[in-house]
Amino acid sequence: MVMNRRIIEHFLIVLFLCLMNYDGVRGKPPIKTIKTEYGDIFDCVDFYDQPAFHHPKLKNHNYHPQMKPSSFMTKVVDPPKSITDTLESMKLPDRGCPVGTVPVRRFSKQDLTRHKLLPKPEDNFVANTAIVSTVDNPNNKFGGASMIAAIYNPRSTGQQHSACRLKLIKGKNIIQVGWRVDPTLYGDNRTRLFIHFNDGTNSCFDLLCPSFVVVSELSPFGQPFRHISDIHGEHFDWAFQIKWDQQKGNWWLFLQHMTDQYIPVGFWPKEVFDDFGNYATRVEWGGVVYSPAGVLLPPMGTGNYPIIKSALSIAYCRNIALLDDKGQYIDISNSNLPTTSTNSLLYSVADYPNYGLGSDYNHTILYGGPGEL
Repeated sequence: MVMNRRIIEHFLIVLFLCLMNYDGVRGKPPIKTIKTEYGDIFDCVDFYDQPAFHHPKLKNHNYHPQMKPSSFMTKVVDPPKSITDTLESMKLPDRGCPVGTVPVRRFSKQDLTRHKLLPKPEDNFVANTAIVSTVDNPNNKFGGASMIAAIYNPRSTGQQHSACRLKLIKGKNIIQVGWRVDPTLYGDNRTRLFIHFNDGTNSCFDLLCPSFVVVSELSPFGQPFRHISDIHGEHFDWAFQIKWDQQKGNWWLFLQHMTDQYIPVGFWPKEVFDDFGNYATRVEWGGVVYSPAGVLLPPMGTGNYPIIKSALSIAYCRNIALLDDKGQYIDISNSNLPTTSTNSLLYSVADYPNYGLGSDYNHTILYGGPGEL
């Protein structure tokens, strides 16, 4: 584990040097550099210069910027337009990155120093979660999952973090997507889009290790969500989907581009995993929080327990869905799924297979709690 940590730290140093001078994989400078209103810097790098291709197993890859999954459904179940946010709203300023490039967030020396304080992956310790999951069975075969999650900004400071995520698991292999407030990772307490990768040996967020191939110029991982829900005002949510490509074997990530449309933004290539082909055996939806020893735990979601059935005052993941290993939807509309709250005095979760508001809220979970703050 020490050696693997050193490998990641070495990669981060190389990544920092590349993004400061941008040498990239093939020695090319960034095509364009964009500074956002939040002070973040994104380098628009040539597709072939992105961090993923530093992975030793991807040196002789045949991936290209026009790649698409073999098959996918673009349609998001019709969401209420008054509360739905899209990838277009997170587009980088100055017309964003040009076609054929991908946005890579630049990290400073201070960022990399702060990253040394990041906790181990949540699977290496007992995390504080409030989740709904599939039945824990190693014989399960899931080819994907999705959710539409309300976007909130639970107060997190210092080394605390609070997040909502869709998580797929097979053995030690784990991939995640969602939103998180994480001052240690991002340097502020804004709610940001994130992905996470773990192969049982190495793990990282976003593009901080060579694990995810970006194919869209519209996918700025680490970018803050522009619109945040307010329990006393407007509500905003986002659609996330992960799906296994049956022909190519990669795990594709889809994000909501237009109000009712998914687009593929990239994939975790099959080469970076030891054993994550064909299917996942467990899927989780819901919230997770963290504080280091001796520090009070932060709120989760809206900070409210799901003691009443109200998506207006409690954080939710609606229209949660499962795919089988053939890519077909599994009917969970009338199935109660297992719920887990590792600290029920501080956080809780409720599962509603049929929430009762029509197709907009089919299978919905409510989760959250005040923590110790």
